[in-house]
Amino acid sequence: MEKKVTLSSEKMKREKKIRKFFKIFLLCLLLLLIIIYFLVGIIYNSGNFSITMDKNLYFEKNLIIYDSPIYKVYRTELYAKAPNTFDNISYKWLPENLDDLGGGSHNGQNYLAYTFYIENMGKDISDYWSEVIVDDVIKNVDEAVRIRVYRDGEPVTYAKLSARGTAEPETVPFDSDELVVREHITNFKPGDISRYTIVLWVEGSDPECTDNILGGEFKVHMDFKSEFVED
Repeated sequence: MEKKVTLSSEKMKREKKIRKFFKIFLLCLLLLLIIIYFLVGIIYNSGNFSITMDKNLYFEKNLIIYDSPIYKVYRTELYAKAPNTFDNISYKWLPENLDDLGGGSHNGQNYLAYTFYIENMGKDISDYWSEVIVDDVIKNVDEAVRIRVYRDGEPVTYAKLSARGTAEPETVPFDSDELVVREHITNFKPGDISRYTIVLWVEGSDPECTDNILGGEFKVHMDFKSEFVED
């Protein structure tokens, strides 16, 4: 009888250890899921578009970026707020004055629009590199995305090559799947200010704009660098 009691006690101890281990495992799994949730939230809640600047542009060349002419302070990053809805639209529906609405976000229905400035506050003629980089794509939504970049009032609209391998109408093709465009701006004089407006939308007339991309995600950012470094 005593032997049975001893065996039963050992069995209960093993079961207790298993339950304890299982609880710790579930707690660790829950903690991991929470961390992943917040990381994804940080990435996607920053909007569909952000602007980053190499710190050397400020410390070595005295260039700054800002979205309000009355708040010119050194920042390495600006964020464009995403619109409330992002359904497909036609480029014909976009307002003609998107580059004349002042700094910051001025989104419309189903499109992102953001204006900011880069200024040479130094004493020397300078230069910089700008890149528009694709960070993440879900469900191939980039096949129908359009990115229009205004620089000092001059717009260029970028799109991926069509399924036939040709440029979409009235667009310049992406440099690659990961790079939209790269430019080298030279002769940027002291006191010069360049105004940029970024417009992003899903083009409804694109043949690749089908139900297959419903629920897709597209995240992109613009990078300002002091020099070109090949990847």
